[in-house]
Amino acid sequence: MADIKIGRMVMGSIQTNCYFLYREGSSETVVVDPGDHGAEIYKALQKNGFTVTGILLTHGHFDHIWGLDALRDAANAAAEADGREPVPVYACEGERELLKDPDRNVSGQTGRPCSTYADIYVKDGQELDLAGIKIKVIATPGHTEGGCCYYVAEAGILVAGDTLFQESVGRTDFPTGSMSTLVRSVQEKLFVLPDETTVYPGHGDSTTIGHEKRYNPFCAIAD
Repeated sequence: MADIKIGRMVMGSIQTNCYFLYREGSSETVVVDPGDHGAEIYKALQKNGFTVTGILLTHGHFDHIWGLDALRDAANAAAEADGREPVPVYACEGERELLKDPDRNVSGQTGRPCSTYADIYVKDGQELDLAGIKIKVIATPGHTEGGCCYYVAEAGILVAGDTLFQESVGRTDFPTGSMSTLVRSVQEKLFVLPDETTVYPGHGDSTTIGHEKRYNPFCAIAD
């Protein structure tokens, strides 16, 4: 059994899952999708002895990025005080414009417009090594053009953002969304993973690849 662990905080009005990955016994952690209240996320992690060493974005919708800048600022302040390098934020390369544009990321429609950025834009298949954990980028366009998932093969973990939910998928009626593209991404990029892979979605409870292949009404594969 891998010693890689995943924790969850549910943040904001849309109840977005913010995850943090770490190795048991290590103080380093990687945060995925700081959906809101970034300073509170940082304080909670710090209180539990964690040091944020990387931040991952599955996509750029408002409810996944509202807490980004505050979390980045807090993590970078701590890094500077400790003499460490700034904490990098990663997103898939196709998400650059959506992160920047409040109309595209839908924050402009909420009364809390948000324009932000990633420090490093990654490509499909790229492997990151953060907090001692190897994390593979899987580009899964459809919910947004530059949406992606993060796969930790060692632990059988897939952080799926709003690409794949328990018996559902992300909505595609926002800018750059496409249902046909999303279904293709799930079937061709995610359903090839081992059935026992645990899927941690952007909202709601976890599921497995095997369960979704059988029972997801949007993209199940017939036996």
